[in-house]
Amino acid sequence: MRDRLAVLPQYLLPKLALTRMAGQLAGCRAGPLTTALIRAFIRRYGVNMAEAARPDPAAYPTFNEFFTRELRPGARPLARARWVSPVDGAVSQCGRIQDGQIFQAKGHAYSATALVGGDAVLASQFREGHFATLYLSPRDYHRIHMPCAGRLRQMVHVPGELFSVNPTTARGVPGLFARNERVVCVFDGERGPFVMVLVGATIVGSMATVWHGVVNPPRPGGPRIWDYADGPLLAQGAEMGRFLLGSTVVMLFPQADMRLNASWEPGRAIRMGELMAQ
Repeated sequence: MRDRLAVLPQYLLPKLALTRMAGQLAGCRAGPLTTALIRAFIRRYGVNMAEAARPDPAAYPTFNEFFTRELRPGARPLARARWVSPVDGAVSQCGRIQDGQIFQAKGHAYSATALVGGDAVLASQFREGHFATLYLSPRDYHRIHMPCAGRLRQMVHVPGELFSVNPTTARGVPGLFARNERVVCVFDGERGPFVMVLVGATIVGSMATVWHGVVNPPRPGGPRIWDYADGPLLAQGAEMGRFLLGSTVVMLFPQADMRLNASWEPGRAIRMGELMAQ
């Protein structure tokens, strides 16, 4: 009840208007004002600029370029594992998909079909597989990488709500990740298909992929679908996308025999490239 009361104001806020305004501000080139904003953000959230390819805050002409900053070479070595973490952040939830249902938080679950935009045939491939929901906080590195090698088969932009995706909201808003705006990316990997879902949130100005560029905006009234007969093949650890202001990634895997990292539990901090599963 406490969490539901905490998120009640989000139902009333003009989330889309706030998101559009934040996206415009984050893309502005305001010289010293932009640098001052970046420095304030670094102090507020304790961002580690020592690992950035450009550690000087004045090197970024827009806040978006700072937020999606590149890391220096070697900052995220890849574990020798079949699947590695695709992001820096924290584990929200992970585990088995039970009869097509994905666990969100105590008292809340949602269907894989709803998550991928209503495609029941696609979702059926993950009915008894595994999932991982990974939350990126403001201080984190906001590029998204491949957990394993895969060839892109399809991308779907699903319009939706723009609730926050922080832990409190995950506990307080039913079906959060299947309600929010999202970009569903379907890949074929060595051990079958897998899905990476980039979930939007309040003030997440846009989401982008390396093969398409910025996916949203625009934000039309219905889903947009791109099918790729011979899509790009991305290696494990390769960049696949980024958030322009942070959010959450949800991954689906069909393997019933997948062994997730035993230390992965809700709230645990993770780094891109560390062992996710074998």
